[in-house]
Amino acid sequence: MNRPNKDPWRGLKAPSLADFEELAEATYARLPARFRRLCDSAVIRVEDFPADDVIKEMNLDSPFDILGLFIGIGLPQDGAVAETGRLPNMIHLYRRPILDYWAEHEETLGAIVTHVLVHEIGHHFGLSDEDMQRIETESDTVQNR
Repeated sequence: MNRPNKDPWRGLKAPSLADFEELAEATYARLPARFRRLCDSAVIRVEDFPADDVIKEMNLDSPFDILGLFIGIGLPQDGAVAETGRLPNMIHLYRRPILDYWAEHEETLGAIVTHVLVHEIGHHFGLSDEDMQRIETESDTVQNR
């Protein structure tokens, strides 16, 4: 006998790396167009945790202590002449720490990913906290239309 699933939680799973990549892409697409145009060269990567060298270099007690990281040369520090062999700027989003943060707070997963992504991109541009908050607010407005 087939009974309907009375436990809606039973089939749910944590979002995978691929799910997070889709979420990051959707989040990026909702950012203000003028902001997206400025950071076309940055690469967004989703990983479960930061690399061991990042944990050591940043003197983290745990790999859960960081949700995202910008690695590269921020625009305010970038020279006018491109260096050969330089890797592109990268924004890392760390899935497991983000999921842990989500479990402990009353925010949506999308709001957290938006916050981390905007914050890390903000480092790319040297934006102030107020500028980043304004971009998050604009992103929320686009999402709620």
